[in-house]
Amino acid sequence: MEKNIRKYYVGIVVMFLTFFTSCNDLDLAPTNKFTDLNYWTSPGKASAVLNMAYNQMLNANYFFANERLSDNLYEGRGNTDEKIITSGQADAALGRFANEWRNCYEGIKTCHTFLENVDLVPNMDETLKESMKAEARFIRAFLFFRLTTHYGDVPLFEQNLSLEEANSVTRSPKSEVLNFVRNELNEIATILPDKGEYDTSDKGRITSGAAMTLLARTYLYENDWTNVASICEDIMNGTYGQYELFPSYSGLFLPENEYNDEVILDLGYVYPERTWSEFYDAIPISVGGRINAFAPTQELVDAYLMKNGKDIDDTNSGYNEDNPYENRDPRFEATIVYHGYQWEKGDGTTSTIYIKPGSSEDAGASNLDEYAGPGQNSTGTGYYLRKYFDPTAPIRVDAGLNLILMRYADVLLMYAEAKNELGQMDESIWNETIRAIRARAGFTDTDALSYPAEDLREIIRNERRIELAIEGLRLFDIRRWGTIETVMNGNPHGAKFAAGNTQYIQLDERKFDSERDYLFAVPQSQRDINDNLTQNPGY
Repeated sequence: MEKNIRKYYVGIVVMFLTFFTSCNDLDLAPTNKFTDLNYWTSPGKASAVLNMAYNQMLNANYFFANERLSDNLYEGRGNTDEKIITSGQADAALGRFANEWRNCYEGIKTCHTFLENVDLVPNMDETLKESMKAEARFIRAFLFFRLTTHYGDVPLFEQNLSLEEANSVTRSPKSEVLNFVRNELNEIATILPDKGEYDTSDKGRITSGAAMTLLARTYLYENDWTNVASICEDIMNGTYGQYELFPSYSGLFLPENEYNDEVILDLGYVYPERTWSEFYDAIPISVGGRINAFAPTQELVDAYLMKNGKDIDDTNSGYNEDNPYENRDPRFEATIVYHGYQWEKGDGTTSTIYIKPGSSEDAGASNLDEYAGPGQNSTGTGYYLRKYFDPTAPIRVDAGLNLILMRYADVLLMYAEAKNELGQMDESIWNETIRAIRARAGFTDTDALSYPAEDLREIIRNERRIELAIEGLRLFDIRRWGTIETVMNGNPHGAKFAAGNTQYIQLDERKFDSERDYLFAVPQSQRDINDNLTQNPGY
């Protein structure tokens, strides 16, 4: 919903969050004023509950934490749950496993409460009510899909449970959960408006296009290429509203361009009522960062092509290891801060970022951003993040910038991958998908835009990595491809700043157990309450 509307409900949402507490995360029977018959007296109050469900769908913490579970980012300080997972040391008592489970079921609880009570609102417009019910069902489907993606088999139910039921419920097979999610999405897509049917004041609400994009994603994660291709084709043909690539890749992630025609669904934030501050520990310290907690890996940097479309390992690419950031994919500049980067501030002025050890001394500048070794305040990899930095954010980087969950470029990439896996990729599909995405990014070289007709699987996969970097999707791609077993085993690297700037930084070893780590552990705290909850292998 539009920011000025959401702003009104933030206080209500926070107030009601305190009502949702339970010893068992599946005890979904609130016994408080939220379900009191006297509460459901107006559409505004119903909207407040639905807004709460929107806020529980996902948050910035998980958005970036999922990326930290991939080979795109490395955590240089502390010992977070994500670092424990990537080091292969996680057990069933880990906080991330318990919190993800609890947060998803809290959101499902809110959806059930809304669906079971909204009919009590007197004289409510029926079309509005049915649309709001469809939005709640979408959020519930989104959360069940999130659960089954991480945990596999999970408890599935369509109404609030009593405490007794919650303490004895069993895990439903993943296939059953996916069937439920897909049936819901297919049905609500016929109820939800498309993005062109919402008023300006309702920008950001869930649409039929969002339902179908999520449906395509459920098939993508199962490598069901026929369904992926069919659904994406319908979206591309405008069946669920007209979407198109935003002209500027870097501009796509700026606050002045929110709700543009590429965005299918995003997480809504508004300063100062609802903000996120994860980039406080990701941007250069000299421009407002606190410390560097996570940073891009050299492996992500190396994945960016040259402007001529060639991989840096290609002898004809023109890549120069002594000047590695010149003539790279234009998306590189929009995403990653490197040594010598010209950081544009909110006031339009620029600041040079010195990261190479000793470089700031020569330039007479601050050395706050220089790589100083493991565990220091500055970057652990020799890089910082730019993509998703909100230049309008105040000190502490409390950003009001929306975070995009689904966008049209992802639909094009899903379609390209599906058609290639089906053996149906050709030049026309390439031009409609990968070429269009690269042209928007700023590629102009013929070799970068022309149909390659070979190595397409790796080209498309790498295109996904670059186009969607730092958007929380890489983890799920490397899981479904099976490449996680390789890329998350061994030592990732940072820039060539070790041993007197002669060697690439070697970072802490990562370990991935293929017999265990494709799934999260069912939280031990929940199994202690409910003996019927089985555990995933290896935990």
